[in-house]
Amino acid sequence: MKLQPDKSDAQTVTSHGPGWVAVNGEKIESSVVVGSRGERFAWDCERFEQLEARHFEVLSALGAEVVIFGSGQRLRFPRPAWLASLMAERTGVETMDTAAACRTYNILAGEGRHVVAALLLEQPV
Repeated sequence: MKLQPDKSDAQTVTSHGPGWVAVNGEKIESSVVVGSRGERFAWDCERFEQLEARHFEVLSALGAEVVIFGSGQRLRFPRPAWLASLMAERTGVETMDTAAACRTYNILAGEGRHVVAALLLEQPV
């Protein structure tokens, strides 16, 4: 029996560091939304303190099974009111620091799940 490693067609986070991620090898230095079905666009926020409900409403329109919120270099939870649109769509939401969100996104995307990662990339001071 010939064994081959699993190959996913989903875009992946190939590396990350303080204030940046690389998606399929392309370095991105501003907050970004990445999805397993090819979704990728700038997420209009530079710091956690700038987040509002509208940032999460954009995510609810994507129809993902799960949204992973990467809250920056440390774990910070969004206000429940910000998540109302995702809850109305019955979309699961997980919050973790951005590094953990990148790893979790890759695992779920590799399993063929429709997952979206909203990654807050705060620039180091």
